[in-house]
Amino acid sequence: MTDAPDHLELRLGAVAHGGHVVARTDEGRVVFVRHGLPGELVRVRLTDRDPAASFWRADVTDVLEPAPGRREAHPWQQADALVAARADRSPLGGAEFGHADLATQRELKRHVIAEQLGHLAGHDWDGEVQPVAGESPDGTGWRTRLHLDVAPDGTPGMYPHRSTELGPVADMPLATDAIRALAPWSPAYPGAARVDVAAPASGGTPLVHVGLRPDATSEQVEALRQRLGAWAHDHGASVTARSPHERDTQLWAGAGHVQETLELPGATDPEPLRWRVSPTGFWQIHRGAPQTLAGAVLRGAGLRPGDSVWDLYSGAGLFTAVAAREVGPTGSVFAVEGSPVTSADAAHNLAHAPHVTSVRGDVARVLTGPGGRSGHRGRGAASSSRRGRGTTPRPPRPDVVVLDPPRAGAAKEVLAAVDRAAPRTIVYVACDPAALGRDLGRLRRRGWRIEGVEAFDLYPNTHHVEAVAVLNCEG
Repeated sequence: MTDAPDHLELRLGAVAHGGHVVARTDEGRVVFVRHGLPGELVRVRLTDRDPAASFWRADVTDVLEPAPGRREAHPWQQADALVAARADRSPLGGAEFGHADLATQRELKRHVIAEQLGHLAGHDWDGEVQPVAGESPDGTGWRTRLHLDVAPDGTPGMYPHRSTELGPVADMPLATDAIRALAPWSPAYPGAARVDVAAPASGGTPLVHVGLRPDATSEQVEALRQRLGAWAHDHGASVTARSPHERDTQLWAGAGHVQETLELPGATDPEPLRWRVSPTGFWQIHRGAPQTLAGAVLRGAGLRPGDSVWDLYSGAGLFTAVAAREVGPTGSVFAVEGSPVTSADAAHNLAHAPHVTSVRGDVARVLTGPGGRSGHRGRGAASSSRRGRGTTPRPPRPDVVVLDPPRAGAAKEVLAAVDRAAPRTIVYVACDPAALGRDLGRLRRRGWRIEGVEAFDLYPNTHHVEAVAVLNCEG
């Protein structure tokens, strides 16, 4: 029934990809609802109700008949839709599954993965979404990275889902203790447009990076630099900044990067692996993600000494370094990353490994023709991403291909090139079930067999989930 122009009472149906559950109005119109659980009877506020649209969107404002998996208390009050509704505001984004207990969250994610793999890849998946070792009972304290947007007056905050109204942040329980101790949402940042925070999982010095506004005055920037320099000294942090008018990042306090480390259980070399990650470079967000994913990739890849490996969409070199250690000096790793910043990190991180070639460029163009720059070219012939303007090395024939594409998935040209290269095994790391299903379907149609898919809850209290698929050629 319709209670008010913008409110409905709905019985919620199945979970859908993207963090929603599906409901229908009495007239049969589909409504994608956030902050609800399948089977619940709820009141919702419509957030998108264009009469001409094929579907509407809504947030739960009251639960009339709760499902068994609903929590009594959301772990992050500012993201609690029921609390927000009572305060006549929208919940902050970033914890849209926080109303469900962790077991229910993982069942919802399992359902989405199974549906996408079945529909898009024709694969019947009956696996489970696995928690990360050492996960907290309520799924908090895992984020080693945090992004804040900054209002014109310098107030930092976060946006509600699909909203342009910036909301202030009082706390962020999903973040690690190191980030919460910094409380980067507390200072004002006049002259800044955004703030990015990184706190290494190993406990190293955290870093705050300030993205300056295009219209920031020199007086604003200098005042902000001095204020944050003193703040960094008091909090044991580093601070960097960058203006959109300048290419280089400015160092305001401490070091210009963070260092991530990883110890692999059972490794023949006991020395931890180490990576430099720049302020705007990419690294896995969950504190346990590097070890979890590295272990899954190694299990799936079955690497042998002397193997040749492609690491595509390689980031700062997480899987590159792990693979390089496994294949040893008689093997080789060919890594490709498109981001100039992250590619430069990879070149730095892998400069000590003569059997690794690190290339900056569009992955499809590097594999199919000219389109990359060598950042590190084996046997010590390293050059920076900026200086490396020589011919892109031709990738060797791979025994194993590892792909870790962005949320949109791998380009179809990349999948075609991987298929033509005829590796022994493909390991596909995915952060989006729909993209994974689509790409596995494309590979299956080219004759590849899905040997298995492991799924991991690397984003507790959100709808996001990570999966690692292993494929071998049918022939």
